[in-house]
Amino acid sequence: MKRVKMIVAYDGTNYCGWQIQNNGITIEEVLNRTLTDLLKEPVTVTGASRTDSGVHSEGNVAVFDTENRMPADKICFALNQRLPDDIRVLHSEEVPSGYHPRKQNCVKTYEYKIMNRKIEVPTMRLYSYFCYFPLDVEKMKAGASYLVGEHDFKSFCTARGQAEETVRTIYSMEVFKSGDLITIRIKGNGFLYNMVRIIAGTLMKVGMGVYPPEHVEEILDARDRNAAGPKTAAKGLTLVNLEYEKEPEKEIHGENKEWSYTLYQDRIVSHGEADLVIHRCREEDFERLLIRVVHQAVRNGAHTVLVKDEERKGRIISGRAYGFYTFYPYETGNGWMLTGSQRVKP
Repeated sequence: MKRVKMIVAYDGTNYCGWQIQNNGITIEEVLNRTLTDLLKEPVTVTGASRTDSGVHSEGNVAVFDTENRMPADKICFALNQRLPDDIRVLHSEEVPSGYHPRKQNCVKTYEYKIMNRKIEVPTMRLYSYFCYFPLDVEKMKAGASYLVGEHDFKSFCTARGQAEETVRTIYSMEVFKSGDLITIRIKGNGFLYNMVRIIAGTLMKVGMGVYPPEHVEEILDARDRNAAGPKTAAKGLTLVNLEYEKEPEKEIHGENKEWSYTLYQDRIVSHGEADLVIHRCREEDFERLLIRVVHQAVRNGAHTVLVKDEERKGRIISGRAYGFYTFYPYETGNGWMLTGSQRVKP
């Protein structure tokens, strides 16, 4: 048995998204069926990003397991001969059996395209959102700047989204225009349900002059979907690529108006330990931050996480369960800290 990783590109126009569902054909369904036919065994793929109906991709990632002896790097060529013209596997390779595309740290890049002119261009109608009203790109850039960094993006998530944790990190956001085509390019460590499309709709309101650029910060602070702009059409959105981390970052720093912390991961490989220093955190966000960042360290390989709350002593309660983790006192040369370990059921 071997695990094969694929880079998958597709035009999402004729599909009801990535994930198999009852209301129409999906990318996952076509890949499963075609791989099963090619390899003469039941195949089920697992995708990294479950894109919505009508969304396009230039580089989604998927894996599947097979006992077929066909070399992994040859599967893409054989598969493409059987796939419809709007789906292509750009690359295939064998990966370790434990590799999972949704459980690896990665940077996702999305682009949203807006055709901004008086009359729509027919050849772009399936790959961009048409906006008749003139958009001020400089104002859109100014509005976008408030979203860069680590924030709670609850205002930019469709209410029926299933994510319990709505904090995400946006590494960069560019807004630029070429001819009549405006592109919003966003890089982040993950995105909530409809997040990019709601951001695009909000920035369009800024570009029209409905919102001043600084109002984007107020929308972010509200943590309320009703405060943000409308969700734009799926056809303008493309998943560009996913860049996977080869090893955990040595140091991660998260900071905004509500919190500031540093996660040190340089001892994970050698000692299985990580250090979390919480410099400051608003009281209502403290427990969520603690659970979220400790979980990140554990997912990166830490067995023990030493936590220091610099702002207020006694905020972490010894022996209390925080999500999957329980904390106990631990003495170091720098004073008392708390060590978190995964809670094991008896």
